[in-house]
Amino acid sequence: MIRSGRNKSWKDILGNMVLISLVFHLSSFISSCARMGTPDGGWYDDTPPSVVGSTPDDRGVNVKAHKVTINFDEYIKIEDAQNKVIISPPQIEQAEVKAAGRRIIVDLKDSLKENTTYTIDFSDAITDNNEGNPMGNYTFSFSTGDHIDTLEVSGYCLNAENLEPIKGMLVGLYDSFEDSLFHKKPMMRVSRTNGSGRFTIKGVAPGTYRCFALQDADGDFLFGQKSEMIAFNHDSIVPSWRPDIRQDTIWRDSLHIANILQVNYTHFLPDDITLLCFQEPQTDRYLLKTERKDPNRLGIFFTYGSDSLPRLRGLNFDSENAFVLEASQKNDTLTYWLADTTLVNQDTLTIEKTFLMTDSLGNLVEFTDTTEFVSKVPYAKRLKERQKEYDEWKKEQDRKKKRKEPYDSIMPPKYMNIKWSVTGQMDPGQRIYFDAPEPLRRCDTTAVHLFSVVDSVETPVPLSLRQIGVRRYELLSEREQGVDYKLLIDSAAFESIYGQITKKIEHKFKLRPEEEYAYLTVEISGCQSTDSVIVQLMDTQDRVQRQVLADASDVAEFMYLKPGNYYLRAYIDKNGNGQWDTGVYDQDLQPEPVYYNRQMIDCKAKWEATRQWNLTATPLFKQKPMAITKQKPDKEKQLRNRNLDRAKSKGIDYLNQNHK
Repeated sequence: MIRSGRNKSWKDILGNMVLISLVFHLSSFISSCARMGTPDGGWYDDTPPSVVGSTPDDRGVNVKAHKVTINFDEYIKIEDAQNKVIISPPQIEQAEVKAAGRRIIVDLKDSLKENTTYTIDFSDAITDNNEGNPMGNYTFSFSTGDHIDTLEVSGYCLNAENLEPIKGMLVGLYDSFEDSLFHKKPMMRVSRTNGSGRFTIKGVAPGTYRCFALQDADGDFLFGQKSEMIAFNHDSIVPSWRPDIRQDTIWRDSLHIANILQVNYTHFLPDDITLLCFQEPQTDRYLLKTERKDPNRLGIFFTYGSDSLPRLRGLNFDSENAFVLEASQKNDTLTYWLADTTLVNQDTLTIEKTFLMTDSLGNLVEFTDTTEFVSKVPYAKRLKERQKEYDEWKKEQDRKKKRKEPYDSIMPPKYMNIKWSVTGQMDPGQRIYFDAPEPLRRCDTTAVHLFSVVDSVETPVPLSLRQIGVRRYELLSEREQGVDYKLLIDSAAFESIYGQITKKIEHKFKLRPEEEYAYLTVEISGCQSTDSVIVQLMDTQDRVQRQVLADASDVAEFMYLKPGNYYLRAYIDKNGNGQWDTGVYDQDLQPEPVYYNRQMIDCKAKWEATRQWNLTATPLFKQKPMAITKQKPDKEKQLRNRNLDRAKSKGIDYLNQNHK
């Protein structure tokens, strides 16, 4: 009995030991799975996902199925599939792309074309689900015919006006050279530009092509809207390839190189297609809005200008000689100042407008409508505000009278506050303007005086005044560097259409001496002798500071430069109008060529320099300095290689370890 009891006791003990062991291993397994890290001091999972199979096969031929399933060795996800995944030929009905566990499913909605290679370019959108390890650029392809087309072409899309890389631009190929093709037929094969403006079109068959770019607003792969940015040229593109060698650098850490490998690869050509993208002039003319923000002026705004001004007819007032017109340069913004104070005090002005507007066929036709211009502040309210202002002034005068202080019995009129562009220190050649808040009735040129001041002696300087528009005058005179000046404007020198006058103005200023400036000469080459070259000096924010027309010898001189850092930009003024002009596709008109100089110029006081600049020596996509490029390259997804840091902390040469 005793032995039997002992045997039973040992069995119980053995069973408990087995149970404890199972619980220990199970808890260790659960803990390891939950932490997804390095619970035992092992290596991190920095391995990217990889493809283990697909239906149909990658690079498969004679495919008829519309659905593509790609299987991976771990759970994966797709980032921003709508923008990053590009399918060629382009799908008019958008394909469905989704990740499901360890697979990606692509459902093509369009009918499959016969004998055509299809490519699904995932770019860098695929990462593993847990650690975010990027797979890298990945493209899946198949063919509905008996062979796969494998050629590629690549290049850059740049903004034609400032050579900025354009991200997200659709780029495609046509195998026809028909002029109107861009309006009629979707592109054959497409790609999309990255943050560097770079594109790669894959799965191209041997042949001759033209390349176009499109900011596709309506998703039809056609140029159908003037608001869409486009690029085109007549260059023939013939895809080809050659074997080549590149260097791949293996980094031990962020500072040290472990190895440099010579890697054989297939070099596809051309790889430097440059498309200059532009938006056509928005010449369609529509009425945007009308307004009467202030009682004394009416505003009429159009989308585009016209040489023909609107005809206005007052329906509840006499509109003959009722307005003073102030128009923008293109006549797209029109301000009608009310010349009669009676009309200013009228709260509602009903006006019939007849103007040119674009019809559905794109033609300018006359259109007539009626608008009620209602003052935002009613006349009654304005009267109350004036009475309140007068009452406050009267109280102040009564207080002065009681204190036996000087006082006024008549409220003085308000003066018109005119602005002038004169500072204490001025640059040579800096212009002096007088700007009035409302249209001017007259300017008494004899009441404006300029004196040079030397040893307290004031000497009159000859001047003249030039009217610019209805509210601006420019003072023209000779002025010398390092000399003190005094500007004197007598009272009532300027008078507005409402009878307001200016008060007396006195201002002193000085032209900075010559030694405070730098001088730069730019000698231009690489253009035709007949080209009109405008050279611009840009600041570090890519803003134009100065511009000059190069002379007959293609030399541009910048005098009296303030010290600072500058860059050079130039454009060929094809039509000689002094401004950069965009292109028009239907007129086969390219935008005017633009160039940048990559070198920054550090201008110092008392500094003179000459720069030689060959406009075409550097490819356009390499010209714009990165320091002033606003569209920066996409941040490349990289494996984090956390194991390098971990190995370094443990004194292990991770790269030479055989680990998993």
